[in-house]
Amino acid sequence: MESTVVMINLFGAVALLLFGLAQVKDGVSRAFGAKLRTGLASGTRGRLRSFTSGFLATVALQSSTATALMIASFVERDLVLPSMAQIVLLGANVGTAVTAWIVATGIEWLSPLIILVGIVLYRRSSTTKQGAGAALIGIGLMLLSLQLLSLATAPMRQSPALAAFIGLLDGALPVALIFSAVLAFVSSSSLAMVVLILSLASTGILSPALTVALVLGANLGGAIPPVMATLSGPATARRVTLGNLIVRTIGCLIVLPFAGYIGEWMQALHFSPAKLPVDVHLLFNIALALCAWPFSSLLSKTMQRIVANDPQAEDGPKYLDHNALNTPVVALASATREVLGVGDLIERMLIRTENAFNNNDLAPLREIAVLEKRVDRIQQEVKIYLSKLGREGLDDENGRRSIVIIDYAINLEHIGDIIEKGLAEQVAKKIGKGLTFSDDGYQELQSLFNLTIDNLRIAQTIFVTRDFNLARQLMEVKVDVRRLEKQSAERHLERLRDGRIDSLQTSSLHLDMLRDLKRINAHIVSVAHPILDESGLLIESRLRNTQ
Repeated sequence: MESTVVMINLFGAVALLLFGLAQVKDGVSRAFGAKLRTGLASGTRGRLRSFTSGFLATVALQSSTATALMIASFVERDLVLPSMAQIVLLGANVGTAVTAWIVATGIEWLSPLIILVGIVLYRRSSTTKQGAGAALIGIGLMLLSLQLLSLATAPMRQSPALAAFIGLLDGALPVALIFSAVLAFVSSSSLAMVVLILSLASTGILSPALTVALVLGANLGGAIPPVMATLSGPATARRVTLGNLIVRTIGCLIVLPFAGYIGEWMQALHFSPAKLPVDVHLLFNIALALCAWPFSSLLSKTMQRIVANDPQAEDGPKYLDHNALNTPVVALASATREVLGVGDLIERMLIRTENAFNNNDLAPLREIAVLEKRVDRIQQEVKIYLSKLGREGLDDENGRRSIVIIDYAINLEHIGDIIEKGLAEQVAKKIGKGLTFSDDGYQELQSLFNLTIDNLRIAQTIFVTRDFNLARQLMEVKVDVRRLEKQSAERHLERLRDGRIDSLQTSSLHLDMLRDLKRINAHIVSVAHPILDESGLLIESRLRNTQ
């Protein structure tokens, strides 16, 4: 009876820990989801930035699995290079380890206060505050679960059955690794498994070698859920998650034979036996990141050979179900999904144009025309589809939503035209003629490129969520874009007056690219107009009333 109570307490504490982790992830996603996704996507333009983005995203979400799936979706849409994605996941692994290390610092006593603050925030009307409150409640529950885990594992010191089981694992470290990996996979959280190992280690029943083996298993098992989640996904996403699993597997296989020596070495350095699991977890992931970092490009190329490309799909729409025309809500949802895909195509076009601009490489521009034709075709199909829906008779709300979808699709199509016939041609001319912008001019254009891509990502979120605060934020950004364009044009003219040769050679290109990026942003911002118009915050003219 006593052992049954102990197991119930143990499983209950683990369940509370997993629930707390889920609360943190959901709360952070609700409060900062759009900014987090935008930051993660835009923070992958360099190796160090990629590592830092993965680290910060995982610390915020408390889930390396969530980060892995997010970055895999970006790779799927060609928004992030596969080699950068692998470095993002190295940062995510370290982020999980740092979280476990912080949790083990003995701050459990703060859990009631954190839960109290979280509940106060959760009762507010703001979506951001509610999300932050839910995240704080989750953190408080995680810390509370540590206290419960400590109480639940305390009686295990005197358990003959557990001692015998631990003894068997101690004599078969590969089995211990597999056992831990299975538990981490089942719980979908390496962090939860490491915390459980931490609780067992605090009772003194785990040897240093067994602790190392169990932590390695937790790391291996934590890399499996993203692989399973992307099995039915495109090849680009599968390559990212499978590559991360291969890296962790290789790391575990290299370290496992030295588990005993590592445990003894860490004891000799006076690492606390009670905190040994989180110390091993952190050191392993830091070492793995340092060793795997230089091979990220090689790993990406290897994964391209291991995972074959997907069969070529048709360029037409994927989600327009003509059988759903009798159900307006379903039909509008299908059209929304289709137009979101058009937005993703536009983002790919922008990123390819920016890459060509940054690297003086014509290769990224070769796909622009193909992508633009897909944009034209899909937006045309969406308009035809929604025109058929209109004949069936829509209520006012669905009628307005139909118009919003069509307007956004048309604006995206205009952006595609500007990129193909404007930006792409200007970048190709720059590369073809071997022209070089001044350092200042290059930085100004690059900043506007980055801002444009970020604005498009926010617009995609607004299109789906119709979030008022995001719409207002995007509308305010329009002023920043206008200011940046004006300042850059003025500075360019100043450089011309100073007689700078590089500015003289690229004068028309510079001004044309500024104009086109400004026009693209004007089309992007239009997604916020209906939301702000419904709130009465837009006026028909920006002209001041002089009467």
